[in-house]
Amino acid sequence: MNKDDISKVLNNIDEKYIREAASLPGAPVRSSKTGAAQKRSFRLSWGALAACLLMTALIIPTAVLLSAEAKEYNEAVQFFEENGLPSEGLSRSELKAVYRDITTNSFTYSKTAEVIRHSVQGWEITPSEPSPDELAAAWNLNSRVTPAPQNDIGYRIDYDTVDGAEQEDICILECYTDDRVLWRAQFREFYISGYARLGDKTAVWGQNHLRSSTDTLRGWVACVNDAGNILWKKKTDHSFSIEEIAAVLDNGDGTWEVVSRGDVTNLCLSRYDSEGNELSFHKTEVGNYGIRNVIRLGDEYMVQLSNTFTGDTSHLFKVDKEANILEDYSYNTDDCQYYITDTVEFGGKVFSSAYAVPLQHDEGGRHEIANILDYVFDKHGWSISSEELTPLVRDNYTAILLVCDREGGTPQTFYAVSGCMGGKLNVNANGLLEWDVESFVSTFFSPATSSFTIGGTCSVSRYTFDEAGNLADRAETDETVQYRK
Repeated sequence: MNKDDISKVLNNIDEKYIREAASLPGAPVRSSKTGAAQKRSFRLSWGALAACLLMTALIIPTAVLLSAEAKEYNEAVQFFEENGLPSEGLSRSELKAVYRDITTNSFTYSKTAEVIRHSVQGWEITPSEPSPDELAAAWNLNSRVTPAPQNDIGYRIDYDTVDGAEQEDICILECYTDDRVLWRAQFREFYISGYARLGDKTAVWGQNHLRSSTDTLRGWVACVNDAGNILWKKKTDHSFSIEEIAAVLDNGDGTWEVVSRGDVTNLCLSRYDSEGNELSFHKTEVGNYGIRNVIRLGDEYMVQLSNTFTGDTSHLFKVDKEANILEDYSYNTDDCQYYITDTVEFGGKVFSSAYAVPLQHDEGGRHEIANILDYVFDKHGWSISSEELTPLVRDNYTAILLVCDREGGTPQTFYAVSGCMGGKLNVNANGLLEWDVESFVSTFFSPATSSFTIGGTCSVSRYTFDEAGNLADRAETDETVQYRK
């Protein structure tokens, strides 16, 4: 299969073929196998991802005189290979029939729909270049973040001291809307590491203070009502030396699911009732992974895991309510590394925001930018201007929105925005999916900084999708985010 650059592929697509392909029926849902875990690695390539879009190709005539049938068959085989179309299960005559059906713009042969459904449709979105005003603003915002205006309920974490002590012993969660404080809840037992609004309650979680080398790290979870009253708070105690809570989910039946990591390698599920009583606890060993995100899929959970040290950055587990692994799959290519940043369920599908970078040599832990660093050090030494560095960084990244079926994690379609990173996903008040895409506006080189080598600022564009997964709108926001790698 050719690894065509997606932008070149998409630029050569006849719009009429795109319209015809888009009108085909949707892909069938693949049911997942229950019980034993299935490990699936979806090897994505730009040619495969864009296969359904490219409905015509230049066919190079053979130099050898062939019969009409053999010549057409060879052309059909080449067409399938160049466009990443699956040919498994097709007879010689069926493969030629699909080839004729597509290239003649008929789309009437039954096997054509089957072939296209088993490929992955994809769409490239062309980002707009930053305006001079955006560049000027970004120059002054390299060290700051401008969050989006908060019109709905938001939260802030603050700290206070006790009797003038140096240690910050009181952690405060502040709930606000339109910059008006609704309530403040204080916690002396633990530092807050996360929170989520679940129905008319707020879940708050974190870890206890470590006051000596003999202390063990325990998780804490609390429930706060809309008046700011702490209804209950509980410490996890599951015989781990270290337990860290990653997320709290509403099960829809009055119970909460607390997802945590025990002793680094265990994925844990704890269920609590509305009074804070622990109803069940289950664990399963998954290896040294950080828990990046968790979503609920009916009675099951999709857990996004990551280990940047090993380069395993796009790993997803589907687990049942007893923490049994039902599915184990990841997304990768022969020439790209994927980094999943957020995952949500929407419209009966699983959407994963991600970004892709070309595979490159490790550069002291700077996995994403090793090629850039090699170029800079070879050509410029320890100094390079933002004007030259920023295009290098843009060329290194592609924002990806994967749309996968809920049952088996199989990619059904995707959206790609070159020169950007995929950011947060959110279902807004109108029931539409919002995808934040971070576009590089400026960068700077900082080789002497220990925590990062390249910094910069990204402006945030927001892409909106309807329940069918179709792109409905794109808008610029006033939000800016930092880039540090």
